[in-house]
Amino acid sequence: MTKPLKYIVLLVLLAFVGYNSVYFKRLDEVKAAGSAGVGPFDAAVYARNFWATKLLPITAKTDQSIPDLNSLITSLKADPAKPFDIYSHALGIGNIRYFLVKGEGTITAIGPNDITVSLAGGNDIKLATEFIFGNAVRDASGLIQITEFSNTVDLNNVSEQLNAIIRKEVIPGLKATAKIGEKVQFVGAIELNRAHLHLDKIEVIPMKIIERG
Repeated sequence: MTKPLKYIVLLVLLAFVGYNSVYFKRLDEVKAAGSAGVGPFDAAVYARNFWATKLLPITAKTDQSIPDLNSLITSLKADPAKPFDIYSHALGIGNIRYFLVKGEGTITAIGPNDITVSLAGGNDIKLATEFIFGNAVRDASGLIQITEFSNTVDLNNVSEQLNAIIRKEVIPGLKATAKIGEKVQFVGAIELNRAHLHLDKIEVIPMKIIERG
């Protein structure tokens, strides 16, 4: 084989090896893989970890980081802008905002979908026991950042999984033992519309029932 021919064969081999050593991926695929770690994103695992290591610890706080619902309602009636700015959270823009709240009151009615509680200050609210959905539990604490997720599907699946935990682990105990006239303490999440504020129809998704009796 002549020397020029050897060089040509060598160049062809180098080109072949180089071509098969370099490949391209879509940027969104790379970001998705990075955010999920190894393998596909598991919303159930994420939600369980978030519930156990972040939400439950924060519901045990006794300081003022979680507003008392009765006091919050009073503040919202007097000056809505301030409590929204201080206490509400949301991952998206718009008027829908979420609050993590605590409260104490007396059960005055038990319905098929909720339990009515008269708060110490005289305001009536409802503890949801049937329709547990939406993003209130996910967003109310402000502990989840949208930058943790590569797509909205994963984000929405986390909401679904957190709501499933509430339905399976919080609601059954509340429904089984709730009695009219009983005192109840709770921590939960609420959704309010900044532009259309209806304080007479507040529904709390209960995250923790602290004490009853």
